Amino acid sequence: MSKRRSNRMLLHAPIGLTGEDRQKCTFSMKAKATNLNKHGAAVHLSRDLVVGTVLSVKNQRGIQVPARVVALLAARPDISVYGIEFVELDDNAKNFWGLSFPAGE
Repeated sequence: MSKRRSNRMLLHAPIGLTGEDRQKCTFSMKAKATNLNKHGAAVHLSRDLVVGTVLSVKNQRGIQVPARVVALLAARPDISVYGIEFVELDDNAKNFWGLSFPAGE
């Protein structure tokens, strides 16, 4: 069993996402992030994305960081849930959620 890099927090946060979907259409929209962790989150949105795509994620404090789509976690006709991870773990990404995360176990 693989170890997680950081623990998840079962919280949700409103975010903005900008990127390109599977049809190569550029989008900028509001979305919801859940299962927040130091390295990323699960994002809920009504777009079909390609794993490996890099998106721009913006929080309510105006901090914007690049994040890579790493997995499709769930899909329904109206919404999909993707796992994302921050591309670089710089100061903006480390403090993106405004939370302190305990180390992974």
